[in-house]
Amino acid sequence: MQQSELDSNAPGELISYGQRSYYEPDPLPPSPDLDLGDDFCERLSDATFWLGKLSGVSLELDFPPVLYTSLLRKEAMESAAIEGADVDYNALYSLETRSFDAGGDKIRGESAPDQTKDTQEVLNYEAAIEDGIEALDRGEALTVEWVHQLHETLLTGVPDDRVDTDTLGAYKTKPNHIGDFLPPVPDKVDGLMDALFTYYRTGGSYHSLVDIALFHYQFETIHPYGDGNGRLGRLLITLQLYDAGYLERPNLYLSEYFNRNKPTYVDRLEAVRYGGDWEAWVSFVIEGIARQAHESVDRTRSLADLKGQYDAEYGGKSYTKNQLALKLFEQPYVTSKTVQRLFDVKQPTASRVINDLVEEGVLEEVTGKGRNKEYRASEIFEILEQPPQTY
Repeated sequence: MQQSELDSNAPGELISYGQRSYYEPDPLPPSPDLDLGDDFCERLSDATFWLGKLSGVSLELDFPPVLYTSLLRKEAMESAAIEGADVDYNALYSLETRSFDAGGDKIRGESAPDQTKDTQEVLNYEAAIEDGIEALDRGEALTVEWVHQLHETLLTGVPDDRVDTDTLGAYKTKPNHIGDFLPPVPDKVDGLMDALFTYYRTGGSYHSLVDIALFHYQFETIHPYGDGNGRLGRLLITLQLYDAGYLERPNLYLSEYFNRNKPTYVDRLEAVRYGGDWEAWVSFVIEGIARQAHESVDRTRSLADLKGQYDAEYGGKSYTKNQLALKLFEQPYVTSKTVQRLFDVKQPTASRVINDLVEEGVLEEVTGKGRNKEYRASEIFEILEQPPQTY
């Protein structure tokens, strides 16, 4: 990026740095004020409507535990996928099930047998979101120190070939690059980040959803850490939406929208840096929030409806098969050992009830092996894995 490439409206300037120049963004809010017209107001109204619907659904329904976990997990998987990770629900639930079978509980970010570098990244992301939600529930404010902790959680235990920094939980100590773009150099990061968090803590200058979009742009442009900036920036959107009261649970997976529109995401960021086109960037983010909230509402209702069907068909009876069918909304991935441990039954009984539920289309075997078979709740995963239906 050269000075001649910056439009006069660019919200920053290039500062000479050796043989190159780094980009130093102006502090928020943008100047001049954003020109947000009627079309944008309709888009913003749509986003707030669907966020409201999502919060309402989250409160009114008998929220299946699998829904909380899986939607948080979907955000984690999509965010990791943007960074090149390749992992799916099967790999994560299989890992947790094997840990459970061995006498453990839910894996939370720590290394485990058969864990891959990709699953480590996703589990770290889940753990960081959960830490953030718990901190907000305790009344803690979003601070730089808090974000350092989230960064450390995100990158701890990730193999060296997937981490391009030696500083976990601290700002970068050497310049980093985004293609040809050189973000602010290390000695500028403290001041820029302090200004960004001051803007956030003082309530910003616009509608809170607009300010979240502005914050994300500024964070990604500062690129304050040696690695993990994209994952951390996307994670902060979820936490800010929760902090602002738009989410009752972290069940908005905006990374799916960013992942499916990655070229536009990059183009919109660059359009702000080069020419100050804030309006296109903010509109893009707000549209994504609306679409993903709509998606989450539909997926939540579909799972709740399925749970209602299972309650009607399998509820009220103490047979192990019936208990297992209902338990799938907490633990949708099982083995014979899982069933034995959950219900204190012998192996023949566990195998029989699994086979019965396979015949009824509730479970499906996923390994294709003759031994050590693993099963997942087919109808639940069909809902979880379906691509976006609203766009």
